[in-house]
Amino acid sequence: MDKMVMLIGTIGQGVMRSSDNGESWQRIGIYQGMHSDAMVRTLAHHPQRPEVVYAGTDKGLYSSDNAGESWTHVESPLNPYAVWALTIDSQNPEIMFAGTGTPCRATVFQSADGGSSWEERQAAIADECPNVGIPRITGIAIDPVNHDNVWVGIEVDGVRCSGDGGKTWKAINGAIPNPDVHSVAVAAGPPKTTFVVVNNEVYTSTDDGNTWTALHVRETFPWSYPRSIFVPPDQPQTVFLTIGDSTPGRIGAVMRSKDVGKTWESLPLPTPPNSAMWSVDARPDAPDVMLAGSRYGYLYRSDDGGDTWRKLWRELSEINSLLAIPA
Repeated sequence: MDKMVMLIGTIGQGVMRSSDNGESWQRIGIYQGMHSDAMVRTLAHHPQRPEVVYAGTDKGLYSSDNAGESWTHVESPLNPYAVWALTIDSQNPEIMFAGTGTPCRATVFQSADGGSSWEERQAAIADECPNVGIPRITGIAIDPVNHDNVWVGIEVDGVRCSGDGGKTWKAINGAIPNPDVHSVAVAAGPPKTTFVVVNNEVYTSTDDGNTWTALHVRETFPWSYPRSIFVPPDQPQTVFLTIGDSTPGRIGAVMRSKDVGKTWESLPLPTPPNSAMWSVDARPDAPDVMLAGSRYGYLYRSDDGGDTWRKLWRELSEINSLLAIPA
């Protein structure tokens, strides 16, 4: 496999970067353009130029045009906010969404010019909510079939959806009774399926959110605390889900479905994780190359689409997000 860059967004250690397949790691800090001890909640790369990377931090948004080797703070209305979620439209990368939250107000921002300017979108998010106080946006997904459909998950204030490309939003009430949303995703399928991950269940919809079905994770998964969901590029029926016993938990797993969530398998990890599995990602140009991280810093790599994994030697602080991109 040719060289690639691994970027790990951590809580308090900024971005950790490796350009030699994990043999050595560099902590990105003030000398590479990022503020010291950054809390990096989310990472995203440009869908057509993966060397262009964005990081959502506790002090707004950062960007890099050299695969994370150096960073620039993006001057924008996001500056006073903690950015928890980022999504870039795969069809039109000029369209970006960012979600904010704890300890700042939770809201949705949208850019129509590749991040040069941003506008706040009104999604009627609560000022306070149970368990976490100020809520936070934990996931944003753009429908790969109809890009006007955008989904936002909020911890702990439920789901918002837009059918007009982010201009207006409505709340999904009733059908998803748990407002503690951890992640959202849309798989093109067939059938096209929307996934909403809450703290004790996963809900799916094949009709753009009109009806929802629970996967009953307590009966079918090894543990009952699902965290993040991921659909690899060019594999529209394959879905990966990270899960654990609780937060931060003592154990976890990576689950995989090859039929858009109808059936699932638990993928073997050579070393049991030290906490709930938290994040999973695939290299955009070679999606068989995957990374997965536990909440408390164990890092795993697969080169065969998740069939087998190996644990990397480097153990990190709390992992929130990760990317594997071409060098």
